[in-house]
Amino acid sequence: MSSVRILAGTRKGAFILGADGTRRNWNIRGPLFGGWEVYHVKGSPADPDRIYASQSSGWFGQIMQRSDDGGATWKAVGKDFAYEGDPGTHQHYDGSQRPWEFRRVWHLEPSLSDPDAVLAGVEDAALFRSADGGMTWTELAGLRRHSSAPQWSPGAGGLCLHTILSDPGNPQRMYVAISAAGAFRTDDGGVTWKPINRGLRSGYIPDPEAEVGHCVHRIAMHPARPEVLFMQKHWDVMRSDDAGDSWREISGNLPSDFGFALCVHAHEPETVYVVPIQSDSEHYPPGGQLRVWRSRCGGGEWEPLSEGLPQRDCYVNVLRGAMAADSLDPCGIYFGTTGGQIYASADSGEHWTAIASHLPPVLSVEVQTLP
Repeated sequence: MSSVRILAGTRKGAFILGADGTRRNWNIRGPLFGGWEVYHVKGSPADPDRIYASQSSGWFGQIMQRSDDGGATWKAVGKDFAYEGDPGTHQHYDGSQRPWEFRRVWHLEPSLSDPDAVLAGVEDAALFRSADGGMTWTELAGLRRHSSAPQWSPGAGGLCLHTILSDPGNPQRMYVAISAAGAFRTDDGGVTWKPINRGLRSGYIPDPEAEVGHCVHRIAMHPARPEVLFMQKHWDVMRSDDAGDSWREISGNLPSDFGFALCVHAHEPETVYVVPIQSDSEHYPPGGQLRVWRSRCGGGEWEPLSEGLPQRDCYVNVLRGAMAADSLDPCGIYFGTTGGQIYASADSGEHWTAIASHLPPVLSVEVQTLP
């Protein structure tokens, strides 16, 4: 029987939760790197024993960690993330120019086929690649050298590259999302990049055709249809059917179109999950009711999923990297909250169980389905 491993990054360390294929009884290991912020933990699709983690501290900086035995032991690997050439400047909140400065790794994306190859999205927004298991890192500088980069400015969480998607059928195609610059696509393995923000609308950008400046919170896709993208942005849930060349809104009947988390069902490319938040200043569920909303038609029509979730006096948030799906059947859905809970559903969201309740604020949730 297959098993499931949840990798959770939190404000005070990483945690690994495990269960067999029934997903009824869970064990918890951690905290790993206790007291450190762990922005992201992700396993390699090419090797179930290989896991990467981004360990960060305001005092001690960024440390990359790698496990080769499923998280039992860890090794600190390369920490040198140097921007290529003259870093130049980007725009700040007030319109002034600030120098590019590396702060932390937000997102790790291991290769689909090579356990030693991994991408890292960082703050200030840039993309790095390692070909030796994280020991050394090289910037894919074509992204940050895009002509629009001097106009990129930070969102409330910083100028972070927080999402990386690889097209499983085309190794030359990747998507990234940057807060608050927008979404970008490469079709040549990261040498050149194209902004893919046409159709996005942002009240603070008066030009509806603005090439950059949109605060994208998350993008997701189903591997069977990599040209179909879903997006949760700063207001609006969006969809693209042409690899990001154009977008249309699919917020439909959601109680709020503001949120952070977004994921797609493992076996149903048109089934999408979001967690609406009250507003951009009120980062808690509408009415204090924690509900996951599911669309089975690719957006527009949404249904609330709440059985097993708190339906009164709940004021947690679900951050952009804190929702994921396993590949079992029925598909399992998981998310973590700023209140330290991790919720699991073994039936595609119909019923939820809190499988951890007193963790530090959860920053990211990833899932491995193991043989």
